[in-house]
Amino acid sequence: MDEHTNNAVDVIEEMSYDVKRASFTGMQSTLRDLPQFTAAELLTDQQLTLFSRPDDLVHEDEMGETVLPNLNEIGFYLEQAEVGLGREEMQRIFLALRNLVDSEGLPRCRLWGKILGIESSYIVAEAEYREGEEDQESIEEELGEEERELESLKNEAVETIQLRQSVYKPQLKVPKEAIGTGANKFAYYVCKEPGLPWIKLPPVSPAQITIARQIRKFFTGKLDSSVVSYPPFPGNEANYLRAQIARISAGTQVSPQGFYQAGEEEVDEEDEVPRDSYEVNPDFESIPVREMAESLSSWVHHVQHILQQGRCTWVNIAVKPGEDFNEEIEADEKEEDLDELEPEVGPPLLTPLSQDAGQGIFSSG
Repeated sequence: MDEHTNNAVDVIEEMSYDVKRASFTGMQSTLRDLPQFTAAELLTDQQLTLFSRPDDLVHEDEMGETVLPNLNEIGFYLEQAEVGLGREEMQRIFLALRNLVDSEGLPRCRLWGKILGIESSYIVAEAEYREGEEDQESIEEELGEEERELESLKNEAVETIQLRQSVYKPQLKVPKEAIGTGANKFAYYVCKEPGLPWIKLPPVSPAQITIARQIRKFFTGKLDSSVVSYPPFPGNEANYLRAQIARISAGTQVSPQGFYQAGEEEVDEEDEVPRDSYEVNPDFESIPVREMAESLSSWVHHVQHILQQGRCTWVNIAVKPGEDFNEEIEADEKEEDLDELEPEVGPPLLTPLSQDAGQGIFSSG
């Protein structure tokens, strides 16, 4: 009206069209209702709990030891190498780890890393077992194995009645390492996003590590999903994730030469058990960055090597605990099996990276 345009009718039609179209904005389909809250808004509400904490827990942290490392400092050094998760995400992960320590009562915990998946990713936390938790979980594992053995014996009894006896001898099963030792030295918790519940992963078995070396699978982000592969993997994605964490930890966790030293625990030479403990060397002198970047001998492995058997310590599967060798026939059979099995010894703890097999592909020459 103020401009006195010649095509006033056209302008009115365009205004009417915009008003009608605005009333239908956001309605993609009339068959389903639009969600009241988006996934990002729901995640934001769940992450609000990370910033609230009772006063008594804050007081306990001030009086107690440091359970969590300084993730801000770690994130700063990762940024110097142009890697990392970003400052905001590292801060949210730190708050999530703090809630995990408070809820589970963990003596020590750290961020292990993040594994990407198709539908969602896994934030992995590594924690030490509480005092007495190793024995409790070992008892539960033994009870579960006994129940599975009883079920297998019942099935074998039924098969022997209905079918002829088979001459097939199943492959001897490698026993799982005890909780708190070897590949099961630490407990691992995962969550999809900071603020979501933490889920504890089960202990890993040698069979799972052995099969995980032979297959390649993408993680879906669902711990209960099945792993379809050949050879068949004995477990679901939670077990597969735990097996890959053990493999990555054993192969990639390194430290500067001399930063760690052997622990105070003494190991009997007769037992030939590899040392699995270490401590920070108080007399460590820093090495120049240029020297550490040029030579692999400036770095050492501070995590036990996983043998081809799927364990950190070799075990003779032909000898069962509590077995009697008084009979001559059994002794002869066992001697034949023992001749076929050769003890395997891995590199000792704090071995330089320059002694790794195939390390020449990383050298500058």
